[in-house]
Amino acid sequence: MSSVKAIQSYCNSLVHYSRRKSRVVNIGDIPLGGDHPIRVQSMTTVNTLDTKGTVEQSIRMINAGCEYVRITAPGLREAKNLEVIKKELRRQGYTTPLVADIHFTPNAAELAARIVEKVRINPGNYADRKKFEQIDYSESSYQAELERIRKKFIPLIKVCKEYGTAMRIGTNHGSLSDRIMSRYGDTPLGMVESALEFLRICEDQQYHDIVISMKSSNPQVMVQAYRMLVQKLDQEGLQPYPLHLGVTEAGDGEDGRIKSSVGIGTLLEDGLGDTIRVSLTEEPEAEIPVAKLLAERYSKRKSEEIGSDVLEYPIDPYSYTRRSTREVLNIGGNQVPAVIADFSLKKKVTPASLFALGYWYSVPLDKWNISDFACDYIFLGDTLIDFEIPGTLGLIYNYETWKKVKTRDRVYPFLTAGDYMGGAAMSSKLNVVYVCHKDMTDALLSKIKSDNTVALMIDTYKEHGMADQRLMFAKLIQHNCNTPVIIGRAYKDISAEQLQLYSATDVGALLIDGLGDGVFLAAENCGSDKMVNETAFNILQASRTRISKTEYISCPSCGRTLFDLQDTTAKIRSRTNHLKGLKIGIMGCIVNGPGEMADADYGYVGSGPGRITLYRGKDIVRRHVPTEEAVDELINLIREDGKWIESPSLIES
Repeated sequence: MSSVKAIQSYCNSLVHYSRRKSRVVNIGDIPLGGDHPIRVQSMTTVNTLDTKGTVEQSIRMINAGCEYVRITAPGLREAKNLEVIKKELRRQGYTTPLVADIHFTPNAAELAARIVEKVRINPGNYADRKKFEQIDYSESSYQAELERIRKKFIPLIKVCKEYGTAMRIGTNHGSLSDRIMSRYGDTPLGMVESALEFLRICEDQQYHDIVISMKSSNPQVMVQAYRMLVQKLDQEGLQPYPLHLGVTEAGDGEDGRIKSSVGIGTLLEDGLGDTIRVSLTEEPEAEIPVAKLLAERYSKRKSEEIGSDVLEYPIDPYSYTRRSTREVLNIGGNQVPAVIADFSLKKKVTPASLFALGYWYSVPLDKWNISDFACDYIFLGDTLIDFEIPGTLGLIYNYETWKKVKTRDRVYPFLTAGDYMGGAAMSSKLNVVYVCHKDMTDALLSKIKSDNTVALMIDTYKEHGMADQRLMFAKLIQHNCNTPVIIGRAYKDISAEQLQLYSATDVGALLIDGLGDGVFLAAENCGSDKMVNETAFNILQASRTRISKTEYISCPSCGRTLFDLQDTTAKIRSRTNHLKGLKIGIMGCIVNGPGEMADADYGYVGSGPGRITLYRGKDIVRRHVPTEEAVDELINLIREDGKWIESPSLIES
C-alpha cells in the first residue's frame, strides 16, 4: 500500500471523530449542512401523475420521519403536477420540502425549480444521451462540449437563483456520459469530474445553494468517489458543499441494509455526510428508520482522542489494495477473509447448535453438510465440544482450556498479549493473539513479525472504534509486519437491525480499505446465532471481499419504474439465489440501468409498459420481452451460458 500524506484533505482527522463543516444550504424550512443534524430522506415510488397516490405515500414517508421528499419528474407533465401535489400536501398541513428528480429533460427541471424547494439533476444525462461510445476528444473539442453543456445548464441556474431553489448535482456511477467515460473511464475520478463540470458553471454564476452526491451500487467505488470529491473541492478552492450520501440499487432486506451501511457508514465514520438516503427495494417509508439509525449514531458521537494525528498514513483512501499478509492456515495471504463465530457464552454445544453456523449433520449418512454460510472457526472460550466436528471447521479455546485438549485435531489457543509475551507454550499451526491498541508495543510487534503461527484478533473499547482499529493496522504496516488480522467487534443488548447496521459500518469501513483477514462478531443479546453469522458473511459480500451468494443490484422503485420491482426482485431471487457468485441487475427503467449494473453478469431492465430488456453484461440480448415471460427468459439465458445449476450444491465433508 502506498503512503498518502495529509490525509486530512478528505477528512478532518484520522484519530478522533470530527464532522466536516459544510456550507449551509436552505431547503424550504429545513436547512442542510453546517451544524445542522444529518438529514434523512427518501423518494416516492408511485407515478407522479397519480396525485392522490403520491400525496398519500409522501405523508407515510413524512410520518416515518422523512425530512425531504423526492419525486421523479421525467417530463413536463409530471413537473407541472408537482404544483398540484405540493398544494395538496400543504392543504393537509405538511410543509416538508419537496425535491424534483430530473433526468434528460432540462425544460422539466426549469419548470420544477419554480415549484419545489430543490431539484436534483444528473450530470451524466442532463445534457447528454448515453450511447456507450468511446470518443477521442481533442482539448478544443472537449472544451466545445463543456460550452454546449453550459448553454443548456445556465437557464436552470437562473431559475434556481430567482426562486431560491436549491439543487443537488447527483452523479451516478451507472450513468456517466460518454464524454466522461471517454476521458476518465469508469472510475471514481470520472464520477467526481462529472459533477465538477457542472459545479464550476454554478460557481461562475455565483450560485451556491448546492448539494453533491457520488452514488454507486458498489460501496467501494462510492466511498472512493466521495473522498476524492472532498479532496478535489479543497484542492480547487471550491466551497465545502454539503454531501448527500447513498448506495444505489442496494437491494432489499438485510442485503440492502448491510450494503448501504458499508458505504454510508464508512463515510459517516470519517465525519462526511449531511443527508442520507438508504435505497431499498421496499416501500419508501421502510427506508427512513434505517437511515435514522445510521444518522442518530453520530448525533452524540464524542470527539475522543485515540492517538496522535499522523502526517503520513500508509493506506491509499482513493483506491483499493488488500493489505499483504502471510498465510496462517486459511487466514491471510490470498485466502478470503475468515469468519469466526462466537459460542463462548454457551454452556453446551451440540451438533444441532452448528446448524446456525452453516453446518447440518445427517444422521442416516453420518456426514456433515456444509453451506456457503459455514463459518471457518468457532471461538468456544472454555466450553468443550465432545463430538466429531466438520472437516472444514476449527475450534478456538481460551489458552488454559486449550492446554487440556491440545492433542485433538483442529483446536487452537486464544491468547492475551500477556500470555503470548510471557512465553506460553503454543500451537505449531495457529495461535490467535488478542490485542487492543495499548497492547501493540514495539516488543509485541517485533515478536509476531517473525512468528508464522500468529493471527491477531484486534478489539477496541473506543466509541469511535473504527478509527482505533484503523490506526492499529497503520502501525502494523509502518512496522512492515505482515501478520494476518481478524477484526473483532463486540455488541450487547441492541436490536438485530442495529447489529447489522453498526457492524457493517464498523467492520465494512476497514474491509473497504483492504484491511482485515477475518471477521469476529461477539453479539450478546442482539439476535439469533444464525443472524449474527450471516451478518458477518453479508458484510464480506457487501465489501466484495468474500462472495458467498448471488448478488442482486436492485434499484428502489420510483415514478419511472415500469414494473413491480419488489415482486419481480422476489421472484428472481427465489429462482436464482443458489447461483453463488453471479451478479444480477434488476432495474426499473433505463435511466441508470445499463451503467449501474455494468459489472453485473445479467440485467433485467424495464424498457416500456409490460416490456423487459435482458442484458448479458452491457450487451442487450433480448429486447421487449413481455413481463410475464421475462423471468423465465432470464433463466434460459443463464442456462445458455452454462452458468445454471438445478439446486444448491452441498459439500460433504
